[in-house]
Amino acid sequence: MEQDILIEARGLTRRYGPNVAVQGVDLTLRRGEILGLLGPNGAGKSTTMKMITGNLAPTGGTVKINGVDLAAEPKKAKQSLGYLPELPPVHPEVTVDEYLDFAAALHGVAKNERKAAVAKAKQSCGLNEVSRRLIGNLSKGFQQRVGLAQAIVHQPPVIILDEPTVGLDPIQIREIRTLIANLAQNHSVILSSHILPEIQAVCSRVMIVHRGRV
Repeated sequence: MEQDILIEARGLTRRYGPNVAVQGVDLTLRRGEILGLLGPNGAGKSTTMKMITGNLAPTGGTVKINGVDLAAEPKKAKQSLGYLPELPPVHPEVTVDEYLDFAAALHGVAKNERKAAVAKAKQSCGLNEVSRRLIGNLSKGFQQRVGLAQAIVHQPPVIILDEPTVGLDPIQIREIRTLIANLAQNHSVILSSHILPEIQAVCSRVMIVHRGRV
């Protein structure tokens, strides 16, 4: 049904001069899905995600997020998104609480609702024990959790995760996979990976991307 479609991308294309990074990608994400983008490094996964999140303008094609055209109403469309790029956009010199309060403000959470929003995100991502620690002093696994928390602090219907377990050790990978599965109970998720077991472990549907095509 139409109201169940949260992201609809049609004909997404991105060129860099004569080189085509992504060519004619169609993508649909429905409510309750965890969609995996699987492909080798350089296949066009990150470029596709950057276009879907509005961080990169497509050369061609359209994106609708929760029924809102991303090109026509970018601010409104992005309110439905949470995004964790491959390198978490965290600030090492502030505490977890300070950073998440800042992220909530950026996402437009009302001042009187921020404390509750931050508390919920910390609870969901297992961060209560490190609330007052500097992000720069946390392990890579915990920094990734902070990145996830900033993506969900405004409770968006869609979360987009680019290589969410890259650089983590096996225990951290297992913890992040469990976390993603739990988040999927309240959010639809797109995640990218070049690792097949990763996609198999958490995704309900998979799209294979190779040389910029599905």
